[in-house]
Amino acid sequence: MAETDQVAATADQLAAVNFTDSVQNHAFSDRVLIRSIVGRPDGGAGLAGQRVRAGGWVKTGREQGKGTFAFLELNDGSCPANLQVIVDAGVAVLSKLVATGTCVVVDGILKVPPEGTKQRIELRVESAVHIGEVDPAKYPIPKTKLTLEFLRDHLHLRSRTNTIAAIARIRNALAFSTHSFFQEHHFLYVHTPIITTSDCEGAGEMFQVTTLISEAEKLEKDLIKNPPPSESEIEAARQLVSERGAAVKQLKDAKASKADISASVVELNKVKESLSKLEERSKLKPGIPQKDGKIDYTQDFFARQAFLTVSGQLQVETYACAVSNVYTFGPTFRAEQSHTSRHLAEFWMVEPEIAFADLQDDMNCAEAYVKYMCNWLLGKCLDDMEFMAKNYDKGCIDRLRMVASTPFVRISYTEAVELLEEAVKGGKKFENAVEWGIDLASEHERYLTEVKFQKPVIVYNYPKGIKAFYMRLNDDLKTVAAMDVLVPKVGELIGGSQREERYEVIRERIMEMGLPLEPYEWYLDLRRYGTVKHCGFGLGFERMILFATGIDNIRDVIPFPRYPGRADL
Repeated sequence: MAETDQVAATADQLAAVNFTDSVQNHAFSDRVLIRSIVGRPDGGAGLAGQRVRAGGWVKTGREQGKGTFAFLELNDGSCPANLQVIVDAGVAVLSKLVATGTCVVVDGILKVPPEGTKQRIELRVESAVHIGEVDPAKYPIPKTKLTLEFLRDHLHLRSRTNTIAAIARIRNALAFSTHSFFQEHHFLYVHTPIITTSDCEGAGEMFQVTTLISEAEKLEKDLIKNPPPSESEIEAARQLVSERGAAVKQLKDAKASKADISASVVELNKVKESLSKLEERSKLKPGIPQKDGKIDYTQDFFARQAFLTVSGQLQVETYACAVSNVYTFGPTFRAEQSHTSRHLAEFWMVEPEIAFADLQDDMNCAEAYVKYMCNWLLGKCLDDMEFMAKNYDKGCIDRLRMVASTPFVRISYTEAVELLEEAVKGGKKFENAVEWGIDLASEHERYLTEVKFQKPVIVYNYPKGIKAFYMRLNDDLKTVAAMDVLVPKVGELIGGSQREERYEVIRERIMEMGLPLEPYEWYLDLRRYGTVKHCGFGLGFERMILFATGIDNIRDVIPFPRYPGRADL
């Protein structure tokens, strides 16, 4: 079955709409979703005469007829379209309803509006069940057009805007389609750890996880409040231990009763314990614990250095080497001081691993997955995509259709460099010089996919010097079985490889890159015991959303962006 057919056949669990002649309340609320009214093929006209309860936030509102009634455009986030609501002055105080951002829940009757209006259905309100008022003078998200940059300063409210709500629904659809694709192809979803002691990329740009600083601050406050014992206090305690010890000896020498000796021993043990505590406390020093001039991580929470993960790949490989086909989908972190429109400190990755598979299988899976997501958006999120096409990137829908229906071009890295060199000879200017051995820059990738081929391109067999240690060394000993999927608008969307399954080769690669062997001993065990050829890739989830929507800045396609200097909410 083709991917298009698979998507069409999948039950629409994103937002199932019952297009019968009656409209039902949401399963877990006493209201009707606005999508289930205006999202019908007839725009809701077939529901005329039905009584419903609707709730949402006012997008625009205006009093009409000299204050006798008001028009409200109501949206509950279930779709980009609004429901027009008409409220008479006798039902509610209109001035409390019309401000943008006001939350209302109303009961009323659906009616077909007069001819010549763009709405196919409207709600005539009989009663106002709830009004969450807004002071228009203070509300920071007015109905005027706001820049995405401005909205980043109001993260807690920006999801009320049409753009951010549309992106949220597109993001949701892409996440759903991701799980749908891999589940349909019998992959197991594995949750990999957020906290790790492995650096998958070997880049070192990782956020450290430690309690040493907070523990040091706590100790410093404690030492100020309860200073450590002085030498004289410790000496006095030692003297007391000596005296109590002598008393016990004296009682034993005098053949005293067992009860008297036991009581004396109890007293001795008490003063010994007190001395031990004093001596321990005297060793406490403010600051982070050190050993041999370096931070002593054995005193840290995990008794070793730990970090936020940059990838779940290494860990998910352990499951691929046991249950065959797996994927992980979760947040990853990079402590890179980058302020570009393409970088985040926290971002999401989709990372499948396939056992008994090689680079060709890896490329086939990556291509099928990208096409599946494009078809999914076209089939289930077209209204939001039309909004994006109208307001941000008029070519975004055509781009999805092209990628969904076009075989991806496949060229080796060497061929890619030759094509770029030809372009330079023909007068094309790149900011980054082109020569064999470079890591292709975004401008090179976008030239290949947008100008040269005008379709998605998979580049494979990269120089080993620019790729990670776990990628399989090719027979030429110069390149590795790596591949990148390049798409218009963003350049690299996916990076993957066949993994190095030969123990001696991967051990040598780790050492070549100057990485310590000890943290990777468990990873080497996968090659020592029952090794198997396997491959996988990583898709930057936010990059996929950039590609789909045509939005320019990655900070606008993740709900709560984290980047240098900002971690709001």
